[in-house]
Amino acid sequence: MAGLGGYPMAGVLRAEDFERAKKFYTQVLGLGEGMSMGPGGSMFTAGDGSMVMIYERPGMPAPQNTTLGFAVPGNKFDSVVAELRDAGVVFEDYDIPDQGIKTVNGVADINGSKAVWFKDSEGNILNVATM
Repeated sequence: MAGLGGYPMAGVLRAEDFERAKKFYTQVLGLGEGMSMGPGGSMFTAGDGSMVMIYERPGMPAPQNTTLGFAVPGNKFDSVVAELRDAGVVFEDYDIPDQGIKTVNGVADINGSKAVWFKDSEGNILNVATM
């Protein structure tokens, strides 16, 4: 076993346009910009030391699956969703019976947990869910 469980980890996302992505992640989602990875890339920080690296890669298509998820306390979910809507975020609507997912006005109730999915400025699918 490699023993990586004791070390920090970070997600990595591609962007068609890094400056546009940087604006989305800092101004819309409220992440901090951490270490620059040189032209066209940076680390962005969130809670509990979590990070995501975003780098510019024009022409690479966005994945068609959830690429990044945010866990929020149940009592904060509705206000976070409202803030995202106010910032212009449009939530995806899904009806996937075999996975027990059906959204109503963009929000899914999955066994008592709430979740939303939306695309960032680069087409990556992000998720906010109660934990």
